[in-house]
Amino acid sequence: MTEWFVYMLRCADDSLYTGVATDLSARVSKHNAGTGAKYTRGRRPVVLVYHEAAADRAAAQRREAEIKQLRVELKRQLVSGKPATTQRDAGAAGECV
Repeated sequence: MTEWFVYMLRCADDSLYTGVATDLSARVSKHNAGTGAKYTRGRRPVVLVYHEAAADRAAAQRREAEIKQLRVELKRQLVSGKPATTQRDAGAAGECV
């Protein structure tokens, strides 16, 4: 069974990118080579700053969607290892980073 991960990258412009992958090092290499996501192509180099395992691809994609809906402050809390409060607790609309 393949293990899936949800990951966040810090881009050169200090923005965060969230995605899913089965091989984190290969995926980060693709981003840095310019063959990853369109978002990261102009924001290289990128650095892996967060990842978590998921049960399967569907679970990874659901968690990716949850993370993408978080406000930037909550994403940064997640990256720093501090327990992030939920979006509902924060009381603000989601923000893309």
